[in-house]
Amino acid sequence: MGVSGSGKTLVGKWLGNSTGFEFIDGDDLHPPGNIARMKSGEQLDDAARKPWLAAIVRRAEIAVANGDSLIVACSALKQSYRDQLRSIAVPVYFIFLDGSQLLIETRLKNRKGHFMPSQLLRSQFDDLQSPVGEEGVISVDIDQSVESVCQDALSGLKKLTA
Repeated sequence: MGVSGSGKTLVGKWLGNSTGFEFIDGDDLHPPGNIARMKSGEQLDDAARKPWLAAIVRRAEIAVANGDSLIVACSALKQSYRDQLRSIAVPVYFIFLDGSQLLIETRLKNRKGHFMPSQLLRSQFDDLQSPVGEEGVISVDIDQSVESVCQDALSGLKKLTA
């Protein structure tokens, strides 16, 4: 979890490959209207995020019913969003990809092919309620090499699930 540009998809895919768990990108579950709003530079409110979070929960419940583990890249900016995700009938863990706005702005300027415009980053930081201190959460500093971020995320996941 984290703001746009923090590396959720990259780290999630890497964790999926490293653990053998299925990976899904939560962005793929956004309703088309949400994507259109974000593309146009409009930030999403709680009401717009509600069906998206419900879709992630439904997808996770399918994995649980099949006996599978799932890694999901999802911003989960507010505690209420994380609590909705925690409604799944198994433990849910969060890896918070934590970085400064300046670092992430630089990354977003170099990112190609994503619907989220960099001008919405400020609103994501405004909405972000740090999960540090919540049960089942580890924080990973993203101001390091991709390899180190991924390794720290895997180490943190192992600690959470031990």
